Amino acid sequence: MPEFTIPRTASAYDYPLLIKNLFFCPVVDNPEQEIVYRQLRYSYRELRQRVHRLANVLTDLGVKPGDTVAVMDWDSHRYLECFFAVPMIGAVLHTVNVRLSPEQILYTIDHAEDDVLLVNREFLPILEQIRGRIDTVRNYVLLNDEPSLPATTIPFDGEYESLMAAASCEFDFPDFDENTRATTFYSTGTTGMPKGVYFSHRQLVLHTMSTMTGLAVSSRQGRFHTEDVYMPITPMFHVHAWGIPYIATMLGVKQVYPGRYVPEVLLELFDREKVTFSHCVPTILHMLLKHPLAQKIDFTGWKLIIGGAAFPRSLCIEALQRGIDAFTGYGMSETCPIVTLSHLTPEMLDLPLDEQAAVRCKTGRTTPLVNLKVVDSELNERPRDNASAGEIVVRAPWLTQGYLKDHKFSERLWEGGWLHTGDVAVRDELGYVRITDRSKDVIKVAGEWVSSLELEDIIAHHPGVAEVAVIGTPDDKWGERPLALVVPKAGSGLTKKDVSHHIKEYADKGLVNKQIVLLKVLFVEELDKTSVGKISKVTLREKYAGGIAGDKAR
Repeated sequence: MPEFTIPRTASAYDYPLLIKNLFFCPVVDNPEQEIVYRQLRYSYRELRQRVHRLANVLTDLGVKPGDTVAVMDWDSHRYLECFFAVPMIGAVLHTVNVRLSPEQILYTIDHAEDDVLLVNREFLPILEQIRGRIDTVRNYVLLNDEPSLPATTIPFDGEYESLMAAASCEFDFPDFDENTRATTFYSTGTTGMPKGVYFSHRQLVLHTMSTMTGLAVSSRQGRFHTEDVYMPITPMFHVHAWGIPYIATMLGVKQVYPGRYVPEVLLELFDREKVTFSHCVPTILHMLLKHPLAQKIDFTGWKLIIGGAAFPRSLCIEALQRGIDAFTGYGMSETCPIVTLSHLTPEMLDLPLDEQAAVRCKTGRTTPLVNLKVVDSELNERPRDNASAGEIVVRAPWLTQGYLKDHKFSERLWEGGWLHTGDVAVRDELGYVRITDRSKDVIKVAGEWVSSLELEDIIAHHPGVAEVAVIGTPDDKWGERPLALVVPKAGSGLTKKDVSHHIKEYADKGLVNKQIVLLKVLFVEELDKTSVGKISKVTLREKYAGGIAGDKAR
Protein backbone atom coordinates (compact mmCIF):
# COMPACT_ATOMS: atom_id res chain seq x y z
CA MET A 1 0.00 0.00 0.00
CA PRO A 2 1.26 3.54 -0.62
CA GLU A 3 2.87 5.46 2.23
CA PHE A 4 1.58 8.91 3.07
CA THR A 5 4.25 10.66 5.10
CA ILE A 6 3.61 14.06 6.58
CA PRO A 7 4.86 17.08 4.65
CA ARG A 8 7.83 18.82 6.23
CA THR A 9 8.78 22.45 6.19
CA ALA A 10 12.35 22.82 4.94
CA SER A 11 13.46 24.67 8.07
CA ALA A 12 11.65 22.39 10.54
CA TYR A 13 13.86 20.74 13.15
CA ASP A 14 13.93 16.94 12.98
CA TYR A 15 14.19 16.18 16.72
CA PRO A 16 16.36 13.06 16.97
CA LEU A 17 15.95 10.75 19.97
CA LEU A 18 19.43 11.30 21.39
CA ILE A 19 20.72 10.80 24.92
CA LYS A 20 21.62 14.47 25.06
CA ASN A 21 17.90 15.25 25.04
CA LEU A 22 17.37 13.16 28.16
CA PHE A 23 20.06 15.32 29.73
CA PHE A 24 19.17 18.78 28.47
CA CYS A 25 15.37 18.38 28.47
CA PRO A 26 14.49 16.82 31.84
CA VAL A 27 10.98 16.40 33.15
CA VAL A 28 11.85 18.80 35.96
CA ASP A 29 14.64 21.34 35.67
CA ASN A 30 16.17 21.10 39.12
CA PRO A 31 19.68 22.61 38.90
CA GLU A 32 20.33 22.72 42.67
CA GLN A 33 19.39 19.09 43.28
CA GLU A 34 22.22 16.90 44.56
CA ILE A 35 24.43 14.15 43.21
CA VAL A 36 26.11 12.26 46.06
CA TYR A 37 29.11 9.92 45.91
CA ARG A 38 30.13 8.70 49.36
CA GLN A 39 31.11 11.97 51.10
CA LEU A 40 31.19 14.04 47.89
CA ARG A 41 28.16 16.01 46.81
CA TYR A 42 27.50 18.52 44.05
CA SER A 43 24.53 19.98 42.18
CA TYR A 44 22.87 19.15 38.87
CA ARG A 45 24.19 22.50 37.66
CA GLU A 46 27.70 21.22 38.32
CA LEU A 47 26.80 17.86 36.75
CA ARG A 48 26.04 19.65 33.50
CA GLN A 49 29.35 21.47 33.63
CA ARG A 50 31.21 18.25 34.38
CA VAL A 51 29.59 16.41 31.46
CA HIS A 52 30.78 19.23 29.20
CA ARG A 53 34.26 19.03 30.72
CA LEU A 54 34.41 15.27 30.23
CA ALA A 55 33.41 15.69 26.57
CA ASN A 56 36.36 18.05 26.15
CA VAL A 57 38.73 15.68 27.99
CA LEU A 58 37.78 12.83 25.68
CA THR A 59 37.96 14.80 22.46
CA ASP A 60 41.33 16.22 23.53
CA LEU A 61 42.48 12.60 23.83
CA GLY A 62 41.46 12.13 20.22
CA VAL A 63 38.11 10.41 20.77
CA LYS A 64 35.93 10.87 17.70
CA PRO A 65 32.47 9.64 16.69
CA GLY A 66 32.45 5.85 16.42
CA ASP A 67 35.34 5.34 18.86
CA THR A 68 34.75 3.27 21.99
CA VAL A 69 35.41 4.50 25.52
CA ALA A 70 35.55 1.80 28.19
CA VAL A 71 35.00 2.28 31.92
CA MET A 72 36.15 0.07 34.81
CA ASP A 73 34.71 1.64 37.94
CA TRP A 74 32.41 1.06 40.87
CA ASP A 75 29.10 2.95 40.97
CA SER A 76 30.13 6.60 41.08
CA HIS A 77 29.38 10.13 39.93
CA ARG A 78 32.07 9.55 37.29
CA TYR A 79 30.09 6.65 35.85
CA LEU A 80 26.97 8.83 35.67
CA GLU A 81 28.97 11.48 33.80
CA CYS A 82 30.19 8.81 31.35
CA PHE A 83 26.62 7.59 30.81
CA PHE A 84 25.97 10.94 29.18
CA ALA A 85 29.21 12.49 27.91
CA VAL A 86 30.54 9.48 25.99
CA PRO A 87 27.49 8.76 23.79
CA MET A 88 26.66 12.46 23.51
CA ILE A 89 29.87 13.08 21.54
CA GLY A 90 28.97 10.22 19.22
CA ALA A 91 31.30 7.66 20.80
CA VAL A 92 30.31 4.27 22.21
CA LEU A 93 30.36 3.62 25.96
CA HIS A 94 31.65 0.16 26.91
CA THR A 95 30.75 -0.60 30.53
CA VAL A 96 33.27 -3.27 31.51
CA ASN A 97 32.01 -6.00 33.83
CA VAL A 98 34.72 -5.92 36.51
CA ARG A 99 33.43 -9.18 38.00
CA LEU A 100 34.56 -11.18 35.00
CA SER A 101 37.82 -13.07 35.09
CA PRO A 102 40.92 -11.20 33.79
CA GLU A 103 40.89 -13.30 30.62
CA GLN A 104 37.24 -12.48 30.00
CA ILE A 105 37.86 -8.78 30.63
CA LEU A 106 40.73 -8.86 28.14
CA TYR A 107 38.47 -10.53 25.61
CA THR A 108 35.72 -7.91 25.97
CA ILE A 109 38.16 -5.00 25.69
CA ASP A 110 39.65 -6.36 22.49
CA HIS A 111 36.33 -7.55 21.06
CA ALA A 112 34.72 -4.14 21.63
CA GLU A 113 37.84 -2.51 20.14
CA ASP A 114 38.14 -0.04 23.00
CA ASP A 115 40.14 3.10 22.18
CA VAL A 116 40.22 4.73 25.62
CA LEU A 117 40.02 3.04 29.02
CA LEU A 118 39.02 4.83 32.23
CA VAL A 119 40.03 2.62 35.14
CA ASN A 120 39.60 2.83 38.91
CA ARG A 121 42.87 2.30 40.77
CA GLU A 122 41.35 -0.72 42.52
CA PHE A 123 41.42 -2.58 39.20
CA LEU A 124 45.04 -1.79 38.37
CA PRO A 125 46.22 -5.30 39.37
CA ILE A 126 43.88 -6.77 36.74
CA LEU A 127 44.99 -4.24 34.15
CA GLU A 128 48.67 -4.82 34.92
CA GLN A 129 48.07 -8.53 34.38
CA ILE A 130 46.51 -8.19 30.93
CA ARG A 131 47.83 -4.88 29.51
CA GLY A 132 50.60 -6.47 27.46
CA ARG A 133 47.96 -8.34 25.46
CA ILE A 134 45.51 -5.48 24.92
CA ASP A 135 45.63 -4.63 21.22
CA THR A 136 43.33 -1.64 20.77
CA VAL A 137 43.51 0.80 23.72
CA ARG A 138 45.64 3.86 23.00
CA ASN A 139 44.80 6.05 26.02
CA TYR A 140 44.37 5.32 29.72
CA VAL A 141 42.75 7.60 32.33
CA LEU A 142 43.08 6.96 36.06
CA LEU A 143 40.02 7.11 38.32
CA ASN A 144 41.30 7.78 41.81
CA ASP A 145 39.53 8.22 45.15
CA GLU A 146 42.71 8.37 47.23
CA PRO A 147 44.79 11.46 48.09
CA SER A 148 47.93 10.01 46.48
CA LEU A 149 48.59 8.46 43.08
CA PRO A 150 49.27 4.72 42.85
CA ALA A 151 52.54 3.17 41.75
CA THR A 152 51.87 1.60 38.35
CA THR A 153 53.46 0.83 35.01
CA ILE A 154 50.29 1.82 33.13
CA PRO A 155 51.07 4.84 30.88
CA PHE A 156 48.17 7.03 32.04
CA ASP A 157 47.37 10.19 30.09
CA GLY A 158 46.22 11.75 33.33
CA GLU A 159 44.02 11.47 36.39
CA TYR A 160 40.30 12.04 35.88
CA GLU A 161 39.78 15.01 38.21
CA SER A 162 42.98 16.75 37.10
CA LEU A 163 42.00 16.43 33.46
CA MET A 164 38.48 17.64 34.26
CA ALA A 165 39.78 20.70 36.14
CA ALA A 166 41.86 21.75 33.13
CA ALA A 167 39.04 21.27 30.60
CA SER A 168 36.53 23.83 29.41
CA CYS A 169 32.97 23.61 30.77
CA GLU A 170 31.54 24.45 27.37
CA PHE A 171 30.96 21.91 24.59
CA ASP A 172 28.64 21.94 21.60
CA PHE A 173 27.12 18.46 21.44
CA PRO A 174 26.19 17.66 17.84
CA ASP A 175 23.08 16.12 16.36
CA PHE A 176 23.48 12.83 14.52
CA ASP A 177 21.44 9.79 13.54
CA GLU A 178 19.44 8.52 16.53
CA ASN A 179 20.24 4.95 15.46
CA THR A 180 23.91 5.51 16.24
CA ARG A 181 25.26 2.93 18.68
CA ALA A 182 25.51 4.45 22.18
CA THR A 183 26.54 1.59 24.46
CA THR A 184 28.05 -1.88 24.45
CA PHE A 185 28.43 -4.36 27.29
CA TYR A 186 28.88 -8.08 27.55
CA SER A 187 26.41 -10.72 28.67
CA THR A 188 27.66 -13.87 30.38
CA GLY A 189 24.39 -15.75 29.98
CA THR A 190 25.68 -18.08 27.28
CA THR A 191 28.40 -20.65 26.87
CA GLY A 192 31.91 -19.66 25.85
CA MET A 193 33.20 -16.12 26.00
CA PRO A 194 30.81 -13.25 26.88
CA LYS A 195 28.65 -11.90 24.06
CA GLY A 196 28.42 -8.21 23.24
CA VAL A 197 25.01 -6.55 23.28
CA TYR A 198 24.54 -3.01 22.06
CA PHE A 199 21.97 -0.24 22.07
CA SER A 200 21.38 2.90 20.05
CA HIS A 201 20.48 6.37 21.30
CA ARG A 202 16.91 5.86 20.09
CA GLN A 203 16.61 2.58 21.98
CA LEU A 204 17.90 4.00 25.26
CA VAL A 205 15.62 7.03 25.03
CA LEU A 206 12.57 4.86 24.36
CA HIS A 207 13.48 2.42 27.15
CA THR A 208 13.85 5.40 29.49
CA MET A 209 10.47 6.84 28.54
CA SER A 210 8.67 3.48 28.72
CA THR A 211 10.14 2.44 32.07
CA MET A 212 9.54 5.89 33.55
CA THR A 213 5.90 5.64 32.45
CA GLY A 214 5.63 2.07 33.73
CA LEU A 215 6.87 3.17 37.14
CA ALA A 216 4.27 5.95 37.25
CA VAL A 217 1.09 4.06 36.40
CA SER A 218 0.46 2.51 39.81
CA SER A 219 -1.54 4.82 42.05
CA ARG A 220 -0.28 3.57 45.44
CA GLN A 221 2.73 1.29 45.01
CA GLY A 222 6.17 1.14 43.39
CA ARG A 223 6.11 4.65 41.93
CA PHE A 224 9.25 6.59 40.97
CA HIS A 225 8.64 10.33 41.11
CA THR A 226 10.36 13.70 41.52
CA GLU A 227 10.38 13.61 45.33
CA ASP A 228 12.30 10.34 45.50
CA VAL A 229 15.94 9.83 46.47
CA TYR A 230 17.58 7.26 44.21
CA MET A 231 20.45 4.89 44.97
CA PRO A 232 21.34 2.02 42.61
CA ILE A 233 22.41 -1.28 44.12
CA THR A 234 22.74 -2.92 40.73
CA PRO A 235 26.15 -2.30 39.14
CA MET A 236 26.29 0.47 36.57
CA PHE A 237 28.31 -1.83 34.32
CA HIS A 238 25.32 -4.18 34.13
CA VAL A 239 22.72 -3.05 31.58
CA HIS A 240 23.18 0.64 32.48
CA ALA A 241 22.09 -0.09 36.08
CA TRP A 242 18.81 -1.26 34.53
CA GLY A 243 18.50 2.13 32.83
CA ILE A 244 17.29 3.82 36.03
CA PRO A 245 20.07 6.50 36.18
CA TYR A 246 18.73 7.92 32.90
CA ILE A 247 15.24 8.10 34.43
CA ALA A 248 16.55 9.61 37.66
CA THR A 249 18.34 12.35 35.74
CA MET A 250 15.26 13.09 33.64
CA LEU A 251 13.21 13.37 36.82
CA GLY A 252 15.79 15.61 38.47
CA VAL A 253 15.83 13.54 41.65
CA LYS A 254 18.60 13.36 44.21
CA GLN A 255 21.00 10.57 43.23
CA VAL A 256 23.26 8.68 45.64
CA TYR A 257 26.15 6.54 44.36
CA PRO A 258 27.77 4.15 46.86
CA GLY A 259 30.93 3.01 45.08
CA ARG A 260 31.76 -0.59 45.88
CA TYR A 261 28.91 -2.51 47.50
CA VAL A 262 29.86 -2.82 51.16
CA PRO A 263 26.89 -3.52 53.47
CA GLU A 264 27.89 -0.93 56.06
CA VAL A 265 28.35 1.75 53.39
CA LEU A 266 25.05 0.96 51.67
CA LEU A 267 23.10 1.02 54.92
CA GLU A 268 24.81 4.16 56.18
CA LEU A 269 24.11 5.99 52.91
CA PHE A 270 20.53 4.73 52.85
CA ASP A 271 19.91 6.08 56.34
CA ARG A 272 21.89 9.30 56.00
CA GLU A 273 20.56 10.36 52.59
CA LYS A 274 16.98 9.12 53.17
CA VAL A 275 16.94 6.89 50.09
CA THR A 276 13.47 5.97 48.82
CA PHE A 277 14.06 4.15 45.52
CA SER A 278 16.54 1.42 44.57
CA HIS A 279 16.93 -1.83 42.68
CA CYS A 280 19.00 -4.93 43.36
CA VAL A 281 19.24 -8.71 43.11
CA PRO A 282 17.78 -10.83 45.93
CA THR A 283 21.24 -11.64 47.28
CA ILE A 284 21.95 -7.99 48.05
CA LEU A 285 18.61 -7.53 49.81
CA HIS A 286 19.25 -10.67 51.87
CA MET A 287 22.73 -9.41 52.77
CA LEU A 288 21.43 -6.00 53.86
CA LEU A 289 18.53 -7.29 55.97
CA LYS A 290 20.79 -9.77 57.79
CA HIS A 291 23.42 -7.17 58.65
CA PRO A 292 23.44 -6.07 62.33
CA LEU A 293 23.23 -2.40 61.33
CA ALA A 294 19.92 -3.08 59.54
CA GLN A 295 18.23 -3.71 62.87
CA LYS A 296 18.66 -0.01 63.74
CA ILE A 297 17.29 1.34 60.46
CA ASP A 298 13.70 2.15 59.53
CA PHE A 299 13.16 0.93 55.96
CA THR A 300 9.56 2.14 55.77
CA GLY A 301 8.73 3.58 52.36
CA TRP A 302 11.76 2.17 50.53
CA LYS A 303 10.62 1.17 47.02
CA LEU A 304 12.80 -1.64 45.73
CA ILE A 305 12.76 -3.40 42.35
CA ILE A 306 14.11 -6.94 42.62
CA GLY A 307 15.49 -8.62 39.51
CA GLY A 308 18.34 -10.66 38.12
CA ALA A 309 17.14 -13.86 39.81
CA ALA A 310 13.97 -15.37 41.24
CA PHE A 311 12.62 -13.38 44.21
CA PRO A 312 12.10 -15.87 47.08
CA ARG A 313 8.69 -15.40 48.67
CA SER A 314 10.12 -15.71 52.19
CA LEU A 315 12.54 -12.86 51.48
CA CYS A 316 9.72 -10.76 50.03
CA ILE A 317 7.60 -11.27 53.13
CA GLU A 318 10.53 -10.32 55.35
CA ALA A 319 11.02 -7.14 53.31
CA LEU A 320 7.32 -6.27 53.50
CA GLN A 321 7.39 -6.76 57.27
CA ARG A 322 10.22 -4.20 57.44
CA GLY A 323 8.13 -1.68 55.48
CA ILE A 324 9.91 -2.18 52.14
CA ASP A 325 7.80 -1.92 49.00
CA ALA A 326 9.63 -4.73 47.17
CA PHE A 327 8.46 -6.05 43.81
CA THR A 328 9.89 -7.81 40.77
CA GLY A 329 11.20 -6.28 37.57
CA TYR A 330 12.10 -8.59 34.70
CA GLY A 331 14.37 -8.44 31.70
CA MET A 332 17.74 -9.57 30.48
CA SER A 333 20.88 -8.00 29.08
CA GLU A 334 19.45 -8.26 25.58
CA THR A 335 16.24 -6.37 26.54
CA CYS A 336 17.94 -3.22 27.91
CA PRO A 337 16.59 -4.66 30.39
CA ILE A 338 13.17 -3.89 31.92
CA VAL A 339 10.17 -5.31 30.06
CA THR A 340 7.87 -6.20 32.98
CA LEU A 341 7.11 -4.90 36.47
CA SER A 342 5.13 -6.71 39.13
CA HIS A 343 3.00 -3.86 40.39
CA LEU A 344 -0.09 -4.76 42.40
CA THR A 345 -3.62 -3.66 41.63
CA PRO A 346 -5.28 -1.49 44.32
CA GLU A 347 -7.32 -4.48 45.47
CA MET A 348 -4.19 -6.61 45.91
CA LEU A 349 -2.64 -4.04 48.25
CA ASP A 350 -5.31 -4.89 50.80
CA LEU A 351 -4.36 -8.58 50.83
CA PRO A 352 -2.34 -10.18 53.66
CA LEU A 353 1.42 -9.90 53.17
CA ASP A 354 1.90 -13.55 52.18
CA GLU A 355 -0.71 -13.19 49.43
CA GLN A 356 0.81 -9.90 48.28
CA ALA A 357 4.22 -11.58 48.15
CA ALA A 358 2.87 -14.22 45.78
CA VAL A 359 2.11 -11.46 43.27
CA ARG A 360 5.18 -9.31 43.96
CA CYS A 361 7.42 -12.32 43.25
CA LYS A 362 5.86 -12.97 39.86
CA THR A 363 7.64 -11.80 36.73
CA GLY A 364 5.00 -9.13 36.31
CA ARG A 365 3.08 -7.33 33.58
CA THR A 366 4.58 -5.60 30.56
CA THR A 367 5.71 -1.99 30.53
CA PRO A 368 4.44 0.33 27.75
CA LEU A 369 5.42 -0.56 24.16
CA VAL A 370 6.41 -4.12 25.11
CA ASN A 371 4.80 -6.94 23.15
CA LEU A 372 5.46 -10.10 25.18
CA LYS A 373 4.15 -13.57 24.46
CA VAL A 374 4.41 -16.99 26.07
CA VAL A 375 4.65 -19.36 23.12
CA ASP A 376 5.16 -22.97 22.08
CA SER A 377 7.97 -24.13 19.77
CA GLU A 378 6.00 -22.90 16.73
CA LEU A 379 5.57 -19.40 18.20
CA ASN A 380 1.88 -20.02 18.88
CA GLU A 381 0.75 -18.12 21.97
CA ARG A 382 -0.14 -20.28 24.96
CA PRO A 383 -3.43 -19.75 26.84
CA ARG A 384 -3.43 -17.21 29.65
CA ASP A 385 -4.56 -19.72 32.24
CA ASN A 386 -1.63 -19.63 34.70
CA ALA A 387 -0.87 -23.24 33.75
CA SER A 388 0.08 -23.51 30.07
CA ALA A 389 3.85 -23.11 29.92
CA GLY A 390 5.92 -21.80 27.05
CA GLU A 391 8.93 -19.65 26.24
CA ILE A 392 8.85 -15.90 26.77
CA VAL A 393 9.48 -14.06 23.50
CA VAL A 394 9.51 -10.28 23.20
CA ARG A 395 9.28 -7.38 20.80
CA ALA A 396 9.98 -3.79 21.86
CA PRO A 397 11.69 -0.77 20.25
CA TRP A 398 14.79 -1.05 22.43
CA LEU A 399 15.81 -4.72 22.25
CA THR A 400 19.38 -5.38 21.11
CA GLN A 401 19.38 -6.05 17.39
CA GLY A 402 21.95 -8.80 17.76
CA TYR A 403 25.23 -9.84 19.34
CA LEU A 404 28.28 -7.82 18.36
CA LYS A 405 30.21 -9.56 15.55
CA ASP A 406 28.24 -12.78 16.04
CA HIS A 407 25.80 -13.44 13.21
CA LYS A 408 25.08 -17.05 14.18
CA PHE A 409 23.90 -16.37 17.72
CA SER A 410 22.16 -13.16 16.62
CA GLU A 411 19.95 -15.14 14.25
CA ARG A 412 19.28 -17.68 16.98
CA LEU A 413 18.32 -14.87 19.40
CA TRP A 414 15.86 -13.39 16.87
CA GLU A 415 14.54 -16.60 15.32
CA GLY A 416 11.09 -16.00 13.81
CA GLY A 417 11.31 -12.24 14.35
CA TRP A 418 10.90 -12.44 18.14
CA LEU A 419 13.65 -12.08 20.73
CA HIS A 420 13.92 -15.42 22.52
CA THR A 421 14.59 -15.11 26.25
CA GLY A 422 15.08 -18.82 26.96
CA ASP A 423 12.82 -18.41 30.00
CA VAL A 424 9.86 -20.75 30.40
CA ALA A 425 6.77 -19.20 31.97
CA VAL A 426 3.01 -19.19 32.38
CA ARG A 427 0.64 -16.20 32.18
CA ASP A 428 -2.65 -15.53 33.92
CA GLU A 429 -5.80 -13.79 32.77
CA LEU A 430 -4.67 -10.46 34.28
CA GLY A 431 -1.47 -10.55 32.22
CA TYR A 432 0.92 -11.43 35.04
CA VAL A 433 3.80 -13.60 33.84
CA ARG A 434 5.45 -16.14 36.16
CA ILE A 435 8.71 -17.82 35.17
CA THR A 436 8.73 -21.52 35.98
CA ASP A 437 12.03 -22.69 34.48
CA ARG A 438 14.89 -21.80 32.15
CA SER A 439 15.78 -23.53 28.94
CA LYS A 440 19.39 -22.37 29.17
CA ASP A 441 21.95 -24.45 31.00
CA VAL A 442 23.20 -21.54 33.02
CA ILE A 443 23.13 -20.79 36.74
CA LYS A 444 22.55 -17.37 38.26
CA VAL A 445 24.72 -16.75 41.33
CA ALA A 446 24.16 -13.37 43.03
CA GLY A 447 22.72 -12.03 39.77
CA GLU A 448 25.70 -13.16 37.69
CA TRP A 449 25.48 -15.93 35.10
CA VAL A 450 27.73 -18.97 35.49
CA SER A 451 27.82 -21.45 32.62
CA SER A 452 27.11 -25.01 33.74
CA LEU A 453 28.55 -26.35 30.49
CA GLU A 454 31.81 -24.51 31.10
CA LEU A 455 32.06 -25.95 34.60
CA GLU A 456 31.28 -29.44 33.32
CA ASP A 457 34.04 -29.16 30.75
CA ILE A 458 36.60 -28.15 33.40
CA ILE A 459 35.58 -30.85 35.88
CA ALA A 460 35.53 -33.51 33.16
CA HIS A 461 39.22 -32.80 32.54
CA HIS A 462 40.11 -34.21 35.95
CA PRO A 463 41.48 -37.73 35.43
CA GLY A 464 39.38 -39.13 38.29
CA VAL A 465 36.03 -38.02 36.83
CA ALA A 466 33.95 -40.38 34.71
CA GLU A 467 30.86 -38.21 34.21
CA VAL A 468 29.65 -34.86 35.50
CA ALA A 469 26.58 -32.66 35.32
CA VAL A 470 26.32 -29.20 36.87
CA ILE A 471 22.95 -27.74 37.84
CA GLY A 472 21.76 -24.79 39.88
CA THR A 473 20.13 -25.40 43.24
CA PRO A 474 18.17 -22.84 45.26
CA ASP A 475 20.15 -20.90 47.85
CA ASP A 476 18.68 -18.34 50.28
CA LYS A 477 21.77 -16.12 50.14
CA TRP A 478 23.03 -16.43 46.55
CA GLY A 479 19.78 -17.09 44.69
CA GLU A 480 21.30 -20.18 43.12
CA ARG A 481 24.40 -22.19 43.84
CA PRO A 482 26.12 -24.55 41.39
CA LEU A 483 26.01 -28.22 42.29
CA ALA A 484 28.36 -30.63 40.51
CA LEU A 485 27.01 -34.16 40.33
CA VAL A 486 30.10 -36.29 39.75
CA VAL A 487 30.45 -39.97 38.85
CA PRO A 488 34.02 -40.91 39.89
CA LYS A 489 36.09 -43.36 37.88
CA ALA A 490 36.28 -46.72 39.58
CA GLY A 491 39.35 -47.05 41.76
CA SER A 492 40.42 -43.44 41.24
CA GLY A 493 40.25 -42.54 44.93
CA LEU A 494 38.75 -39.18 43.89
CA THR A 495 37.57 -36.93 46.73
CA LYS A 496 35.31 -33.88 46.74
CA LYS A 497 38.30 -31.78 47.81
CA ASP A 498 40.14 -32.96 44.68
CA VAL A 499 37.35 -31.63 42.49
CA SER A 500 37.11 -28.33 44.38
CA HIS A 501 40.88 -27.80 44.19
CA HIS A 502 40.82 -28.58 40.46
CA ILE A 503 38.15 -25.92 39.89
CA LYS A 504 39.93 -23.37 42.11
CA GLU A 505 43.07 -23.63 39.96
CA TYR A 506 41.08 -22.36 36.97
CA ALA A 507 39.60 -19.52 39.04
CA ASP A 508 43.03 -18.51 40.36
CA LYS A 509 44.30 -18.30 36.77
CA GLY A 510 41.46 -15.95 35.90
CA LEU A 511 40.02 -18.37 33.33
CA VAL A 512 36.53 -18.64 34.81
CA ASN A 513 34.08 -16.56 36.81
CA LYS A 514 35.03 -16.30 40.50
CA GLN A 515 31.51 -17.33 41.53
CA ILE A 516 32.49 -20.96 40.91
CA VAL A 517 34.17 -21.05 44.33
CA LEU A 518 30.60 -21.48 45.63
CA LEU A 519 30.40 -24.83 43.83
CA LYS A 520 29.19 -27.79 45.86
CA VAL A 521 30.18 -31.33 44.89
CA LEU A 522 28.10 -34.48 45.29
CA PHE A 523 29.27 -37.93 44.22
CA VAL A 524 26.59 -40.10 42.57
CA GLU A 525 26.60 -43.59 41.09
CA GLU A 526 24.97 -42.53 37.83
CA LEU A 527 23.40 -39.53 36.11
CA ASP A 528 19.80 -39.56 34.91
CA LYS A 529 19.56 -39.81 31.13
CA THR A 530 16.94 -39.17 28.48
CA SER A 531 15.66 -41.87 26.15
CA VAL A 532 18.37 -41.03 23.64
CA GLY A 533 21.17 -41.21 26.22
CA LYS A 534 21.61 -37.50 26.95
CA ILE A 535 21.98 -36.25 30.52
CA SER A 536 18.56 -35.05 31.66
CA LYS A 537 19.09 -31.69 33.34
CA VAL A 538 15.34 -31.36 33.91
CA THR A 539 15.26 -34.59 35.93
CA LEU A 540 18.38 -33.67 37.86
CA ARG A 541 17.01 -30.24 38.76
CA GLU A 542 13.80 -31.84 40.01
CA LYS A 543 15.69 -34.47 42.02
CA TYR A 544 18.01 -31.97 43.71
CA ALA A 545 15.63 -29.02 43.93
CA GLY A 546 16.07 -29.02 47.69
CA GLY A 547 19.87 -29.00 47.50
CA ILE A 548 22.00 -31.83 48.87
CA ALA A 549 20.96 -31.79 52.51
CA GLY A 550 20.41 -35.37 53.62
CA ASP A 551 21.95 -36.86 50.51
CA LYS A 552 24.83 -39.29 50.83
CA ALA A 553 28.04 -37.67 49.73
CA ARG A 554 31.49 -39.16 49.63
